[in-house]
Amino acid sequence: MNRRKFVGQSTLGAAAVLALPGFLAAGETIKYKHPVGFQTFPIRDMVSKDFAGAMKTMAGMGYQYTEMCYPKGYADAGFGPLVNVKPADLRKMISDAGLYCPSCHFGIGDLTNNLDQCIEFAHALGMTQMITPGFDVPENTIAGYKKAADKFNKTAEKIKSAGMATGYHNHQKEFAMLDGELIYDAIMSELDGSLVKMQFQTEVITLGYKASTYFEKYPGRFISAHLSDWTADKKQVPVGKGVIDWKEFFTAAKKGGIKNFFVEMNFENYKDSAEYIHGLLG
Repeated sequence: MNRRKFVGQSTLGAAAVLALPGFLAAGETIKYKHPVGFQTFPIRDMVSKDFAGAMKTMAGMGYQYTEMCYPKGYADAGFGPLVNVKPADLRKMISDAGLYCPSCHFGIGDLTNNLDQCIEFAHALGMTQMITPGFDVPENTIAGYKKAADKFNKTAEKIKSAGMATGYHNHQKEFAMLDGELIYDAIMSELDGSLVKMQFQTEVITLGYKASTYFEKYPGRFISAHLSDWTADKKQVPVGKGVIDWKEFFTAAKKGGIKNFFVEMNFENYKDSAEYIHGLLG
């Protein structure tokens, strides 16, 4: 089940840890040594009905930045009311809440067919990262995924020329075996690590895969992560209350090259998650 379907069905220090790199703050004065962000998708109903209020609510829970979903590309997924809101106005409402927006999800179709518009939107919000949540792979084969990854390298070249980083966000489907190979590893082998960084979704712990394993395996290949925590019987709980070893995660994240952490959970888990992460990181 992919991120949209899974989240959409729900309701809304150790020395090694403290040695983590400084995360992007876009020049704002920050309260925490290691600011933490949130993804807007799980709270898209709040965001679409009262964007300014949603940003202030999340800031009040202890978050310092947000990751958007491109309104035009996600119009049918709940972001339709934001399509006609000027990017400059979105940026002001984010800033007024004391937040900033370094990253956004753009569907692969938009990045393929409407890249200039996407770049313009990203620039208008002051972003530094453009992330796609999956490829369009008509032929469900390893060769098909590698072909899509190679094509994405060319898109990333244009995004780099526009002064931003490009990222790929995994779902559970990339952690399946196909033609005798793990899809995720096949994608990593084809993507140009100097052009495309990865955004790791920790939800795949429910399939038995740990983020720290991949941060260690592919050092420097990551830019951000989506954080959620889970019990042994695959129930979502606030970060710090599930099976993930978060000290191990954050230590390995340094090696992986992570710049931003975006909590992506049911609304009721956001506050406790932010408190735990800030308590762990300082």
